Amino acid sequence: MNKAALAAAALGAITISALAAAVVGSGPSAGTASSHREAPLISEDPSADNTDLYAFRSPDKPSTVTIVSNWIPGEDPAAGPNYYTFSPSAKYNIHIDRNGDARPDITYQFRFGRTAGPAFLGNTVQSWSVWRNKKLLARGKTPPNNIGPRSTPNYRNLAAKGVVKAGDTLIFAGQRDDAFYGDIGSIFDLVGFRKGTGSTGGGKDFFAGYAVHAIALQIPISELKAKNSTIGVWSSTERQNVTVDGKLHRGWTQVSRIGNPLVNEVVVPTPFKDAWNRSAPVNDKQYAGPVVTPVLAKLMNQLYKLNAPETDRDDLVAVFGTGVKGLNYTGPTVADLLRLNYSIPVTPAGKVSRLGVIGGDNAGFPNGRRLGDDVIDIAEQVMAGFLKGNKVPLGDGVDGPDVPAMSFFPYETDPAGGAANTKGLQK
Repeated sequence: MNKAALAAAALGAITISALAAAVVGSGPSAGTASSHREAPLISEDPSADNTDLYAFRSPDKPSTVTIVSNWIPGEDPAAGPNYYTFSPSAKYNIHIDRNGDARPDITYQFRFGRTAGPAFLGNTVQSWSVWRNKKLLARGKTPPNNIGPRSTPNYRNLAAKGVVKAGDTLIFAGQRDDAFYGDIGSIFDLVGFRKGTGSTGGGKDFFAGYAVHAIALQIPISELKAKNSTIGVWSSTERQNVTVDGKLHRGWTQVSRIGNPLVNEVVVPTPFKDAWNRSAPVNDKQYAGPVVTPVLAKLMNQLYKLNAPETDRDDLVAVFGTGVKGLNYTGPTVADLLRLNYSIPVTPAGKVSRLGVIGGDNAGFPNGRRLGDDVIDIAEQVMAGFLKGNKVPLGDGVDGPDVPAMSFFPYETDPAGGAANTKGLQK
């Protein structure tokens, strides 16, 4: 891929974050931060709240694609007696578009059960069933949450038993360490940096030690059969018989969704955040808004004098809405999808860049998203004009998660134990 295409690819990530900052009226970091509480209504329903989505070629099984979708923000491992679980009254969905029309060609839909626990403690082992395009695919159980050495000894072994094989597809559902990382506390304190605007060290990972609930799929590439070897992925949650804006919706209503990171948190204006969560990606053009002359670039210059280009930024539109030609273009339909060109090889371990495409690593964000990709730093640097030659080392000072990803499925690592109290580690 040529340098122009590479540049454009990186920009897609930024569209998401950059647009956001423009909407909220903050500086570079605020525009890309995410606390996972992205919309008013869903912040009141954490068990239905999509937090992050990842899609990448499996590093140890490159003939497959892995999709990891997280729910339930900020799980404190010491959350007894009623620990975090998937909601039995919700549907959890992972959608795959393989022809570029922003409509699901494959949908994996999960439902969860829950039983009472012993004495005063909640039971965190949940039965689950998954349907692929409305046909039952598999059943299984989540491992227990990582409560502590007395309740859940040998946790790695417990978690491994939660992996289910359905044909050639691997499936996992259960508690995981939150792979997202960032200095969110400082960013939301009036756009504060802990160490200037540098992108190397000095920040504090406010997600360290916190967990999420994840659904992970490892799917053979031979089953995807996508146009131009590029899929568009998003996940969503549905509730039954919910009241939205004072109206009762019978049947099932979508209450949350996610494609690219950071979109609803910082791109979508607050009055429209709940409507965004209820809408389908195929209708996203109505939310695109002004991107060519981003307010964020102007704010970055006012606050930090970074010389970021303020006009003629049509390059910002490509990845956010359509994917980038030569990288992961899915067609002219504008939609918030996490696009992955699975024909791009897995990057060897020693050559992986946390900055993804702008770091010269085409297997990273915004071509899909790996667990270690630094979406905050990528977004900030591209918005400052990386693709136009204005290479400013912006970042939040958090350069990786508090614990590394595993080298095997489901890759997102085991959650911290409730008795360990690991939250708030420096990074």
